[in-house]
Amino acid sequence: MEAQAFTKYVRIAPRKVRLVIDAIRYKNAKQALYILASLKNRGARFVEKTLKSAIANAKFKKMDEALLYVSETRSDTGPTFKRFMARSMGRADKLLRRTTHITVKLKEREAKPASLKEKPKAPPAEAKLKTEEHSGKRTGKKLLKSKGA
Repeated sequence: MEAQAFTKYVRIAPRKVRLVIDAIRYKNAKQALYILASLKNRGARFVEKTLKSAIANAKFKKMDEALLYVSETRSDTGPTFKRFMARSMGRADKLLRRTTHITVKLKEREAKPASLKEKPKAPPAEAKLKTEEHSGKRTGKKLLKSKGA
């Protein structure tokens, strides 16, 4: 199951938001919120708002909040506002005020069965010795020694 949220027409450049969303991609939802709260970027506030909305949508769909993770984040280009700034001698410079559409999608991680939570035991020492024995190929050092002799 998937929960998603969109924030459209945000007045910030998509390039600046992409720096923020790369930090939270594939992280747990709660961990992503902590990361966004600690970032000082302006774009982090917009992404945080969108992530909170996606979490609320997931709760509405009765998804387990502890298993949620950020499966997809996107920062797409919205419409660009074109403005002009007056310069000397009757000239004008173009100003491009870029906008962004932010998308956050959450999915549930599959819960591990109790039998997989235990760490597997290391193989016995005898098994390691058998695999480390002579493999049939000569190493570079042995070749050098045999040529020099």
